[in-house]
Amino acid sequence: MFEVGHKIFYPMHGAGVIQSLEEKEFLGEKHLYFELNMLLKDLDIMVPVEKMSTLGIRHIVEREIMADVLTRILDGEAELNPNAGQRQRANMEKMKSGDIYEMSEVIRDLWMLGKTRVLGTSDKLMLDTAQQVLVSEIGLVMGIGEEQASEVLKQACSKQEAVSVQGNHK
Repeated sequence: MFEVGHKIFYPMHGAGVIQSLEEKEFLGEKHLYFELNMLLKDLDIMVPVEKMSTLGIRHIVEREIMADVLTRILDGEAELNPNAGQRQRANMEKMKSGDIYEMSEVIRDLWMLGKTRVLGTSDKLMLDTAQQVLVSEIGLVMGIGEEQASEVLKQACSKQEAVSVQGNHK
């Protein structure tokens, strides 16, 4: 399923590339490990081959799926749980799922909440994390750098917001 050179997504760590496959001994047992180079924070992580899917690691999405996510990033009704703790838990579950649509819901919900009031610290951190993680995948999918990928996300949110505002005045 995974091979050296594959572009992957690791929930909460973002997108990266499988750099190598190494055999390591740990507690007297030999195991195969993938070395992952994560773009976010330029981090190298060793992951046992047999744990890749249980950790939610997946291949990055296709360009068409990324385009769909960016086209509809602020679509739909925001799920704004008034309880900050419950909202944080729900958003964390969505982020840990690794599902790109669920991550985009976190961005949508917190973006919309930020339009109605000042975001609390935990909401700001969650929004920032969700955006950074999505930006890392945008960059790998589109073959662009972090700054350009960040601009792509910003433009997608701005276009969606403009469409939403125009729709409300009809």
